[in-house]
Amino acid sequence: MERKAVNPWNWSLKLGYNQGEVISGATRQLTCAGQTAVDGAGNPQHPGDMRAQIALALDNLEAVLAEAGMDLTNITRLGVFATDVDEALKNFDLMGMRFGPVQAAPPMTLLGVTRLAISGLLFEIEATAVT
Repeated sequence: MERKAVNPWNWSLKLGYNQGEVISGATRQLTCAGQTAVDGAGNPQHPGDMRAQIALALDNLEAVLAEAGMDLTNITRLGVFATDVDEALKNFDLMGMRFGPVQAAPPMTLLGVTRLAISGLLFEIEATAVT
């Protein structure tokens, strides 16, 4: 798989994502459901703690990727949903800590929502990945 960043402007690079990417040579695609801060039984964790919820949601995303034989470098698109965008952005260094070391900057959309599917959840991340 080859990736070519598409950035008519460079402002998004400072935030850790490309405006677009051209993917060629991909043979397999994984579409991940939104991952949240739940344990293995689906029980919400870390009520009221955005930072801990982001960390666990990222752990869960990485677990889904690993089960498919992939990792963060395979992600070609992220959708992020937060009940408090400002609070999520205060903790987005967690995204950089995960994606920065593997030099991945997939295109991303962050949306503010009034609530997520399970009451008490503050953050959800979905992904598309390819190999």
